[in-house]
Amino acid sequence: MPEAPTDEPVAGVPAAIPAAVPAGMSAGRATVGAAVWPPADLVAAAVDALRNPGLVVIAGAPGTGRSTVLKRLGETFRGTVFAGGALAMLRGVPALPLSRAVRVRLPSHEAPLLAEAVRSRVRHGLLLLDDLQWADPLTVAALPAIAEHCRIAVTLRTPHRLPGDAEQVLRAAAAAWLNVPAMPADAAAALVRQIAPGATTAVVADVVRRAGGVPLAVTAIAKHVAQGGTPLDSDKGLAYTVAGALADLNRPARTAMAALGLLGRPVTATVLGEGITELTATGLVEVDAAGIAAPVSPYTAEVAAGLLEPAERVALHRRLAGLVPPREAARHLAAAGAHSDAYQVAVRAARTAASTGERAELLLLACDLPGVTPAADVRLDAARAALAAGRPGSCLRVLPADAVADPAVGAVGAVLRGEALLQQGNAVAAADAVTTVGDGEPGEVVSARDRIRLLATLARDPDAALTRAEELLHVHGDAPAHPGLRAAIAAVRAGTRRPGWEYGLASAASAAGQAGDVLAARWSAWLLVETLTADARLTEASSAAAAAAAACAGDLAYSWQTRFIAAQLWCDALRGDEIDEVVRRAGDLTDRTLPAVARGYAVAAASLAEADGGLLAPARARLDALTGRPSSTGPVLDWVTREAAWLDGQPDHAIGRAGDVPAPPLVDGLRRITARWAAYDAGDTAFDGGFGGVSGSGDRPLAAVATTLDAWKAPDLFATAAAAWHDLARREEVRCLLAQGTLEEDAERAVPPLLEAERLAEEAGLVVLLGRTRRALRRHAIRRDTRGRRAGDDLTDRERDVLRLVANGEPTRRIAGQLGISRETVETHIRSGMRKLGARTRTEAAALAIEELG
Repeated sequence: MPEAPTDEPVAGVPAAIPAAVPAGMSAGRATVGAAVWPPADLVAAAVDALRNPGLVVIAGAPGTGRSTVLKRLGETFRGTVFAGGALAMLRGVPALPLSRAVRVRLPSHEAPLLAEAVRSRVRHGLLLLDDLQWADPLTVAALPAIAEHCRIAVTLRTPHRLPGDAEQVLRAAAAAWLNVPAMPADAAAALVRQIAPGATTAVVADVVRRAGGVPLAVTAIAKHVAQGGTPLDSDKGLAYTVAGALADLNRPARTAMAALGLLGRPVTATVLGEGITELTATGLVEVDAAGIAAPVSPYTAEVAAGLLEPAERVALHRRLAGLVPPREAARHLAAAGAHSDAYQVAVRAARTAASTGERAELLLLACDLPGVTPAADVRLDAARAALAAGRPGSCLRVLPADAVADPAVGAVGAVLRGEALLQQGNAVAAADAVTTVGDGEPGEVVSARDRIRLLATLARDPDAALTRAEELLHVHGDAPAHPGLRAAIAAVRAGTRRPGWEYGLASAASAAGQAGDVLAARWSAWLLVETLTADARLTEASSAAAAAAAACAGDLAYSWQTRFIAAQLWCDALRGDEIDEVVRRAGDLTDRTLPAVARGYAVAAASLAEADGGLLAPARARLDALTGRPSSTGPVLDWVTREAAWLDGQPDHAIGRAGDVPAPPLVDGLRRITARWAAYDAGDTAFDGGFGGVSGSGDRPLAAVATTLDAWKAPDLFATAAAAWHDLARREEVRCLLAQGTLEEDAERAVPPLLEAERLAEEAGLVVLLGRTRRALRRHAIRRDTRGRRAGDDLTDRERDVLRLVANGEPTRRIAGQLGISRETVETHIRSGMRKLGARTRTEAAALAIEELG
């Protein structure tokens, strides 16, 4: 932001605006980090234009800060200030704005006489008039004559209803016509964060988008968020202000603005009709080179839509339905109450939908329309699409239990309900849902039924499921033609770890994709990722999850996509690689609306990475804030909670026996290892962390886990255990080396593994384990030459602010928004802080900064 002029003012001339104005100088001035509103260059331009007598017009939409600019001018003027303004309720009273400013009754019949009366009183002072759009014609006519001898600054709201050619006269007389610019997105985001500190990234972005750079809108909507509302809430005062401005538009312009509000997106300017001309002239709408019109403030467009009478709203929805693509047309017809028409349009549009996500959205809309009874085939198609998009709850909603009684729904509906219940993790209810499906049904239905029964058996008794799978192969063929059944048999073999199970799942997913069975393909890919993760094959699992997420993104299958991304991040967190990247991506993911499984994995990944990096308080807070832990991620979150407690020096919260909750092999083993460490720290030498009740692994611990736990009884095995973890999980390799050096009394045997643990922990940014390793080294009189901070190399205040926000789990873009600086500047401060603190990762730097700041 450019600095204001700094030359010394003469008496009676407005002073220059200093680059940094002390807090509290200007009421109503928004200060957010380095961002000041209104912008200093705008105020400086007005100051410069008023060095001599003349007229300055400050123009802008409602809530943009025109009055604040006027106030700033008054505060910086070294002389007498005469401040007044027009009133909406008294716009017909002659010379009222000027009389309020000079505080005397003025001549109200002739403009020249009025101008002379004002000039004789203002002289070398500054005349400020607010809300000129409500001024009477006499006041407006007198301003050019007054400006020949006096300094005048006025505000003018756009749109306005100045009489006749008054605007052209003012423009001709004005020394400067200044339009208040939109508030930058980063400054608006910082203001939202200031008002509503608890708002998520998604909510902040929504507030900024809707406000459209209007500070008053940013403030009003953010206050609703801070009070527990949502960005969709309206502020009555702001809405009234906006409504008053919209009332000054002609009818076509108001209708066009309302259309933008109902559309909720930019649109081709021709769709808006003749009203677009006035909207662009008043600055409420911008049209790009491609002819696409967008409201400067979406909130203003929403207010315009809200001002419509019910009949007008219905008519406009119907009109828009004929101008937009079928996907949107269906929603406009539904909003207009034309539910039957909306149903027909949605069903037709679904047939040509470009993605699974879009198809599901349209068919679910068709089934949810009030007063419309969807056809059985539409219900079934909607249920299938919902399952393919990863929305089993929606499937159950469009296919309630009583719908199966309809013969047209019947057995097909039953297996779809069973599949949805299976996807929700309710295997018993899934099996019950298909009890009425007999062997006389078509082969595809019978195969789908057998799939559900087989997977329900797998959840209860893996060995029985394996026997049943072999029986089904004799019935349906060695490679069943039904993709879902083939995937289920592959799942049984994977669950019992039959040789070649990986190929079986991968080939089942591929076959399902080629056959068009999207659900079976994604479900098989998910099972492959989870099983590889359970067996500590984390690199393979991460790669498989990334590939599946990319495929889902192309099909707009958001629920499946976020599930795979979260699983990938969990694998990366367990490996102990790229801790900063895991924290960043997982933190961003948790700000979104997610399926329960995806949220569980994302929270676990972010919390583990934060805890390993020394950010223990944010990790615990993230875990504590998570409610409703699903059974699939419950064991994962249970272990991360225990691990964070152990890392935080609270062994009593981590020592609980590991077999309490059934868990996959890797997680079950990790929580046993954590429990063993916690017992050691607490001095409980009797705790053995045994393997009783391992669930989901055939009572067969992973080799690396078994060797690690055996090493607590025979410490010589820790070297073998560390080697076993080397290609699996860096953090566990470090723990084995740490245990080897900690339990060994002889320095010659203890120091080498501790030095290796130190090297690995430092490279990976495992701050807490690094600290424990160095404490163990000090027992043997080994003091490492660490890259500590240099004397006199103190953190700046801004570096402290940035690192404090990093410690709170904030990503770069959110830090930039809160502090009103660019992302590049944030990264510069982080790198500088890392250098000064001797940290290898941003997470470590944040932890060290928090420790220093207390």
